[in-house]
Amino acid sequence: MSVSEGNEGLAAAEGNGPAIRSIRPDQPWRWLEAGWADMRRVPGISLTYGLVFLCASLSLVVAMMLAGLSALVPVMAAGFLLVGPMLAVGLYEASRRLEAGLPVQLSDVAFVSSRNVSQLALVGAMLAGAMLIWLQVAGWLFALFFGPIGIPPLSEFAPMLLLTPRGLAMLVIGTLAGGAIAFAVFTISAISVPLLIARDMDAVTAVNTSIRAVRRNFWTMLLWAWIVALLSAVGIATWFLGLAIIFPLLGHATWHAQRALVGDTD
Repeated sequence: MSVSEGNEGLAAAEGNGPAIRSIRPDQPWRWLEAGWADMRRVPGISLTYGLVFLCASLSLVVAMMLAGLSALVPVMAAGFLLVGPMLAVGLYEASRRLEAGLPVQLSDVAFVSSRNVSQLALVGAMLAGAMLIWLQVAGWLFALFFGPIGIPPLSEFAPMLLLTPRGLAMLVIGTLAGGAIAFAVFTISAISVPLLIARDMDAVTAVNTSIRAVRRNFWTMLLWAWIVALLSAVGIATWFLGLAIIFPLLGHATWHAQRALVGDTD
């Protein structure tokens, strides 16, 4: 049985947007189960995708360290995850093909053929913009609390952040600001990107549908956001190695979240 079956009521469609289901609080765990099942069906493709994401992440970290910007690695990691939904397009396509009983080849996920390429690009630009906003906010906070000094290496910045009053204040405010930005981005991207893979619609409708889905199932989607954030943090804490598995798992699971939340008829 698909995770999209057996859910409760449907909210009436708004404008041209599809109807939204009311889902049970345990649904996020079922999405993870379904995502894991997809990984087991196409392990080579899923892990290849995860390894590419891992290599890209490590390359970015190495480049920043060589540039003397190691203190910005945690900030960039958080920002990088904001665009994660766009980077998982191939995983959504793999899950779509598995659900439809179609063969899944590496070329299918590496070069996704979609009717909504321009709309996907628009959502991608929105997420990239959110990442730039986060980086700018982080820079403002550093300047506000530490003044016009150069960014020290991570070995010096970590004690400044954790062992000084100014550092702790910046950490608290930065966490609150980052959390607000992250949840805003989550709201618009929770299902909008896989929805553009699944259906022929414009980016505005897809984003609005994602917002309505989060609003209608707020506490359940808050749990899902927490699960995504926690698993991502675990992946980053392992020097990104864990992301080789966690990233494709979350990608496949997000496809099933979209299928569970959105009605079958537009």
